[in-house]
Amino acid sequence: MSAPRQLSASSVRIFVGNKHHMKHLVFVFAIVTACTRATEVKEVFVDSGEAIRGYDPVAYFKEGKPVEGRDELSFEWKNASWKFSSPENLKDFQNAPEKYAPQFGGYCAYGVADAHKAPTSPDAWTIVDGKLYLNYNTEVRDLWRENQAEFIDTAIRNWPTVKLEKD
Repeated sequence: MSAPRQLSASSVRIFVGNKHHMKHLVFVFAIVTACTRATEVKEVFVDSGEAIRGYDPVAYFKEGKPVEGRDELSFEWKNASWKFSSPENLKDFQNAPEKYAPQFGGYCAYGVADAHKAPTSPDAWTIVDGKLYLNYNTEVRDLWRENQAEFIDTAIRNWPTVKLEKD
């Protein structure tokens, strides 16, 4: 058995200096980066980079309804853009994001109870014990409400594993 072949400095320069090889390396790097981003683990459900599809999380508590946020009133938190309908709501969220952010990163509470991530609709919401829960749609929300205490307990147990799932 012969000793492993060592590359000389000139061999490395020839490979790196070859534009054809560099184009391939750049292409492969771009593909790997794109694939990694497409399957990355996300702790917050985002649609087009926006949490809660651009709705104001604080408004659920203050106004008792979903209210669209404004582009100029946004805040980056947990790799998502959170939008707000008023400067006051933005400030409240900045001071206590965990108080206003939906549970389970804004993924469907029913889905998390069933051990998987699912998207949500801003209209399918419920506040329980001062916490915001979102569901896939209003039909799923109604089903979830039938046994919400048990679903919440199950989702809380499932979330540490479910949040590690790739989207």
